[in-house]
Amino acid sequence: MTTEKFNIHQQITDQIIAAIGEGCAPWRKPWTGGRTGAALPLRHNGEPYRGINTLVLWSIAASAGFTSARWLTFQQAKTLGGFVRKGEKSASVVKYGTFEIEGEQGEEEKRMYARAYRVFNADQIDELPDSYYDIPEPARDLGTELDPEMEAFFAATGADIQSSDEPRAYYSIANDRIHMPPVNTFHDAAGYYGTLAHELTHNAELRIMPRRSAELVVL
Repeated sequence: MTTEKFNIHQQITDQIIAAIGEGCAPWRKPWTGGRTGAALPLRHNGEPYRGINTLVLWSIAASAGFTSARWLTFQQAKTLGGFVRKGEKSASVVKYGTFEIEGEQGEEEKRMYARAYRVFNADQIDELPDSYYDIPEPARDLGTELDPEMEAFFAATGADIQSSDEPRAYYSIANDRIHMPPVNTFHDAAGYYGTLAHELTHNAELRIMPRRSAELVVL
């Protein structure tokens, strides 16, 4: 691990804000299928992360749609025979610790340090042992149906709203289109239309703000 010469606390804060701004907390996903939800992020050896790193990785996994709980450094993946796919972006996590220095009076003093390092989710890595990957939950037909009045309301907005079996809700900037999972996979109609309304706000934001570099804004 190498010490990175930037404000670690600001880097972690910015990372959390960006992830939450692009997505929602995994325990609030109102439809079935796709990512596993609120799985706690784990180190490569299965040990749970703690403190702020849990929130950082949890938020990133939610916005990116990762289904696996384990996170590894580039070298850890390589040691296990894995290969980080080209173009994948790492996440910053931070390790806090102490070290001792000699004080002015010759006594030992403890000082705190924070060291950042980069990790990748198992979903970004090929050829890891099977135990490192978590299988996404299958979508379930819960019988939820569309509401005619709500459909009319959203149709009147003029937004391009499409649905497919893909278990993700997002606004595609490139296509100016909202994608929704099938309504019958939602726990209730309120969850479906609440999600649709959220994506519609991204649609509206892009009409009054400069275009973002990302292709998708994901719930």
